[in-house]
Amino acid sequence: MHEINVKPVSNKKELNHFIKFPWKIYKDDKFWVPPLLMEQKTLLNKQKNPFYKNAEAEFFLAYKNDEIVGRIAAIINHTHIKSHNDSTGQFGFFESINDQQVANALFDKAKIWLKENGLKFMNGPANPSSNDIYGMLIEGFDDPPRLLMSYNPEYYISLCENYGMKKAKDMFAWKIVDTIILSSEKLRRGQELVRNRYKLKISQLDMKNFHKDLDKFKYVYNKAWAPNWGFVPLSEEQIDLMAKDMKPIVEPSLVLFGEIEGKLIGAALVMLDYNQIFKGMNGRLFPFNFLKLFLMKKKIKWARILTLGIIPEYQKKGLDTIFYWEIIHRAAALGIHLGEASWVLEDNEMMNRGLELMNAEKYKRYRIWESAL
Repeated sequence: MHEINVKPVSNKKELNHFIKFPWKIYKDDKFWVPPLLMEQKTLLNKQKNPFYKNAEAEFFLAYKNDEIVGRIAAIINHTHIKSHNDSTGQFGFFESINDQQVANALFDKAKIWLKENGLKFMNGPANPSSNDIYGMLIEGFDDPPRLLMSYNPEYYISLCENYGMKKAKDMFAWKIVDTIILSSEKLRRGQELVRNRYKLKISQLDMKNFHKDLDKFKYVYNKAWAPNWGFVPLSEEQIDLMAKDMKPIVEPSLVLFGEIEGKLIGAALVMLDYNQIFKGMNGRLFPFNFLKLFLMKKKIKWARILTLGIIPEYQKKGLDTIFYWEIIHRAAALGIHLGEASWVLEDNEMMNRGLELMNAEKYKRYRIWESAL
């Protein structure tokens, strides 16, 4: 048995090794989509990423015979702790060769660091929070991940189970085929009835008033999702950073707002699946790959519903079906006929039932693991 050494990242060179390690794990995986290196550097930069204004993290690399064989982050999200009044930290950015000894050493190191900082439980993966890439894929390995969704080798499940991790919560991804849904006369009549009953008006993102509409989205996001398990509110700075990153590739007709009698009651953010383009970039946007974002846009066949929220007092009235109906029609007009609604908590009965009634297919499952410290 070889000794495994797990050491904290202590300099820029080691952080670069941390960022690039996934290329070793996925070098022969035809479904993996390499993350953009520049985005990963910003995500892990404790000075530039506003997430770390209310969080702490330590990044670790595992070595075996002086070779890097794994990585993990231990994360204390103070906003999460305050929101849920618990004593739970997270692990994230977990990657490992198929070696239980390596995985155990990584999980142990994360647990020790969190325990030393006064926490009692650990869950994850959160990369670095539930507002980022979240959860471990446990079903649906025969398909590439959609934009901002996680992907991992199937053997990670065994590494977690053998370590003693338990399921905290599962989340679903639903596949939407527009021809199936739009052919439903029952759905068409149903959404029309609800629309007329509540006089719901749908508008789209106005790029000329981008910041004004961004404020509307902030309001819905932090109000509509607050009751959900694992939800962590986004700060103004975090939303502004996300908006800055997404603005160049956002499709205005797929960012929707719903109003009833002039009151904002819901919003949806749908993005084209740029993973289909990122896949061929090998993590590098510059100097020339950024042109592909525009030249290859028409080749994108999928869209992902990142968020669709109705503020609590207007939930359970069927208003979400109107958003879905609008999204599917608008995406079809762009030549996008496949969609993913993700991720949806397994116990979110309202959304799961609604997607089931629309004949969407539950085609992927993700898991948040937990362990006592």
